[in-house]
Amino acid sequence: MSLATVSPPRPGGVAPKSRGPYALRAAGLVVAVAALALVALLSIWLGSKDIPFSATWSVLWHNDGTNDALIIHQYRIPRTLLGMLVGAALGLSGALMQALTRNPLAEPGLLGVNMGAATGVVLALVFLGVPSVLGYVWFAFLGAALASVVVYVLGSAGGGLATPARLVLAGAALTAVLYAFNVAVLLSDPEAFDEYRFWNVGSLAGRYADVLLSVLPFIAVGIVAALLLARSLNALAMGEDVGRALGAHPTRTRVLGAVVVTLLCGAATAAVGPIAFVGLAVPHMARLLVGPDQRWVLPYSLVLAPILLVGADIVGRVVDPPGEVQVGIVTAVIGVPVFIALCRRRKPAAL
Repeated sequence: MSLATVSPPRPGGVAPKSRGPYALRAAGLVVAVAALALVALLSIWLGSKDIPFSATWSVLWHNDGTNDALIIHQYRIPRTLLGMLVGAALGLSGALMQALTRNPLAEPGLLGVNMGAATGVVLALVFLGVPSVLGYVWFAFLGAALASVVVYVLGSAGGGLATPARLVLAGAALTAVLYAFNVAVLLSDPEAFDEYRFWNVGSLAGRYADVLLSVLPFIAVGIVAALLLARSLNALAMGEDVGRALGAHPTRTRVLGAVVVTLLCGAATAAVGPIAFVGLAVPHMARLLVGPDQRWVLPYSLVLAPILLVGADIVGRVVDPPGEVQVGIVTAVIGVPVFIALCRRRKPAAL
């Protein structure tokens, strides 16, 4: 049973009516946080190298300098934290995109963010010879930000408002152009193509604490800003006229939302590459649990998405040791059937 109905918000700025009390939804969020902590612990314990749980627990709190401690502290802990951070960013950005565009199939790639980040990586690899993830992560983030600006300019060209439909169309057009450019450039440089291919599949492997720290400020600011937009998104869901009467500013909300999506998805994509499905399906799961009230959808997406991403990374690490399957592939394999089941529901979660 879901924790809230999916009826639309009521006039007067009152949040959507819930089936259960506030405490029930809060308890569900606490359970989700506990599940995330459990998944994080499993991520630190499990991997291609078998380390007993007792040893893992011991060196987790006391780095004794052994080989097991080195693996856990320098590889698994940063990888787990980055997976949690990226998952939270993707889940929130997907929820924001669906709320802003009123489109249940929307995800951050519709604004050209992913392809903008990819273009930044391509330029860094081919023309500047940047050799490492830590080097081209900044170019990816810059490319994502510039793509978002271009999409907004195109969406508001001709003196019109940057409506959701116009932004999506502008994002699709820019994505097509940048994709063609990237393919043309990469075909002329096989070495750059190999490096780009590894980034483009979406992986947490090879990302250490320096990459985590480089994107942490952007994602942290994006998370706080996204949660602060919840009330405005609820008002906007009633329609622009009603939203304005309730004190909301539709244009400002959309602009701020697009900026937050760029911060979240741009930084996450820059760090680990484009990862599909997470930003698309997790908001649906959140709405199935708590209804369309963004004050609950956003926090639930913030917690559920890292569970999915880190869990998928664990599966990728243990399914074929000593090798591993990249997390971007695992999320698609696990997530697509789940999302198809959500789409086939007779009463899908409302926006």
